[in-house]
Amino acid sequence: MRPRTRNCWNWLGILGCCFFLGFSLNAAEAARPPNVLLILADDLGYECLSANGSLSYKTPNLDRLAAEGVRFEQCYAQPLCTPSRVQMLTGLYNKRNYIRFGQLDPDAKTIAQSLRSGGYKTAIAGKWQLAGGFEAPGHFGFDEYCLWQLTLRKSRYANPLLEINGEVKQYAEGEYGPDVDSDFLCRFMEQNRDQPFFAFYPMILTHSPYVPTPDSADWDPQDPGAEKTQGDKKHFGDMVEYMDKIVGKLVGKLDDLKLRNETIILFTGDNGTGRGVPTRTTTGEIIGGKGTTTLAGMHVPLIANCPGRIPAGRVLQDLVDFTDFFPTLLELTQTQPPQTVALDGQSFAPQLRGELGKPRELIYCWYSRGGGPQGAEFTQDHRYKLYVDGRMFDLQADPGEQSPLAGDRITGELSPVREKLQQGLDRLEGARPKHFDRELPSNRVPTE
Repeated sequence: MRPRTRNCWNWLGILGCCFFLGFSLNAAEAARPPNVLLILADDLGYECLSANGSLSYKTPNLDRLAAEGVRFEQCYAQPLCTPSRVQMLTGLYNKRNYIRFGQLDPDAKTIAQSLRSGGYKTAIAGKWQLAGGFEAPGHFGFDEYCLWQLTLRKSRYANPLLEINGEVKQYAEGEYGPDVDSDFLCRFMEQNRDQPFFAFYPMILTHSPYVPTPDSADWDPQDPGAEKTQGDKKHFGDMVEYMDKIVGKLVGKLDDLKLRNETIILFTGDNGTGRGVPTRTTTGEIIGGKGTTTLAGMHVPLIANCPGRIPAGRVLQDLVDFTDFFPTLLELTQTQPPQTVALDGQSFAPQLRGELGKPRELIYCWYSRGGGPQGAEFTQDHRYKLYVDGRMFDLQADPGEQSPLAGDRITGELSPVREKLQQGLDRLEGARPKHFDRELPSNRVPTE
């Protein structure tokens, strides 16, 4: 009997070890930081997604991400491409660190640098437009890249010229730029499936020239991809729908890799829709206002999705601006912030987890396409907007900002609103570093 008892205890010990080992593995798996896929569409305003009321275009993949995640209705980019990229990557208002169009301050600290220091593999694919040469993506925190407009600016759609990990490649067999860069990210995610990764996808779509996609009836695989044209606005809808198709491809890849529940997907746009592009919506027609500080130039979609971490089916009115992405990703990934910079952004990670969080009361914007000491400057809450020159608008009644409120109307309940907005402006008074306003070398600054 004694040997049997001893054997019984041996088996109990083995079972206990197995249970402990399994528990430890599960705990280790649960403790692994999430992957991040950050998608930034180019020139895509809020109104372009059918989830946001578009009647002109179909975006089923993004609609599904919204339904299975959280959709924000009050997210604001900067009015133009480079300013938005600078603000998103650095978590700072443009007033603090924007040099000029097409350039990122070489001394800037980026979210990619922080995540790479925290153990993440990092990659960027799509549109660069931040200057700095072949070394710039690595300097700013990316291990790998597949980019358009890094040092050269030629075709981006049919038969593109792209720069991939230090090499220039001219495609000439009917390839489509957005397919090439999204395939690059798919490979990156597969190659790094066993460790946390940060995949940043500043898309080439849906920026002009408005040209056919491979799904268009008039697609021409021999198209040389001329850039000196705006194309035909009739193709914009095709480009929106192909953009959505690529988002579906990336999500499908995460599904295939069994990483969907471990990957936080954030989707937004870098500014409003291209100037003059009309979109029919459930609330009327909206004309694209890229480059302006109106809602049509800055109001963008924001969708967050991760089935394992973000509760589904919510629509939030919380204000979000592009400085908020940096601190949000730091909190979601439990990554340390840069030691030498105090970020302007406010994390919306609690809201993604289903908590109330502490939403910002207003957004602030300083915008200057070419840099320099003067820029459009304002603060805005959900309804009212105050420019530094004193003009105040009711965005609900006047979204196009045609008629500023007269001084004698800013009384009663509006007085504390104006005071709050003015305090937001006062906090950033004098924040522009003088050394950014001197003449700087061009460093191959590209055109828009």
